[in-house]
Amino acid sequence: MNPPPRPNQQIAPDVKLGRDVRVFGFVNLYGCEIGDESRIGTFVEIQKGAKIGRRCKISSHSFICEGVTIEDEVFIGHHVVFTNDLFPRATNPDGTLQTDADWKCVPTLVQRGASIGSGATILCGITIGAGATVGAGSVVTRDVPSGATVVGNPAKALVR
Repeated sequence: MNPPPRPNQQIAPDVKLGRDVRVFGFVNLYGCEIGDESRIGTFVEIQKGAKIGRRCKISSHSFICEGVTIEDEVFIGHHVVFTNDLFPRATNPDGTLQTDADWKCVPTLVQRGASIGSGATILCGITIGAGATVGAGSVVTRDVPSGATVVGNPAKALVR
């Protein structure tokens, strides 16, 4: 059973929190899973179906949407944003508001030990490999190989 949220937290009863998870203020968690010893910073939202591994650090102001899986020991910097829709729209061609039935969630995977710098945007449908580093402010539009460092918009491998 999850501990009751503090007054400045919104943790839904369907959230699965591992052992010794630390959740700071002004968070919004619903329908997600968070592994043992992970830390969730202030002003973070983690949506239903998202999975966070063990010993991860999710820094403040980050957004982790449905369809995102983050494996163990991953660092997510401040204000990192994930997406899950390749063709986002508010309405259908006939002008009616879209519902859950009108779009397809596209999954994203961040593998063990990866590090994503502050302000990065991660488009959906990609894999960030184990031990990879995404530079601050980068826009990741395609897979990042394990151990690689990518920077820029669009993110490209850093040549050393």
